[in-house]
Amino acid sequence: MANTISALKRVRQTKRQTAVNRHRKTRLRHQIRTFRRLIQEKDATKAAAALPATFSMIDRSAKWGIIKKNTAARYKSRLQTRLKAIAS
Repeated sequence: MANTISALKRVRQTKRQTAVNRHRKTRLRHQIRTFRRLIQEKDATKAAAALPATFSMIDRSAKWGIIKKNTAARYKSRLQTRLKAIAS
């Protein structure tokens, strides 16, 4: 257990930030899951409408450090490829 005042403060800050990061990661996963369901249902119009919101969530998660930059790029690339496949 932490003994100094500064170490105790860091424990409190870490606990709060962990909760925020967990919430943000959950929101990201839900957004991607929703988009994948639209693709699975082969609903190109709804999926195309949901694409900007999904990309925005992915970009913000990368900016916040929830996921890495290359992971965000990979997600976006794969989602875009799947959308193009059902659109054609």
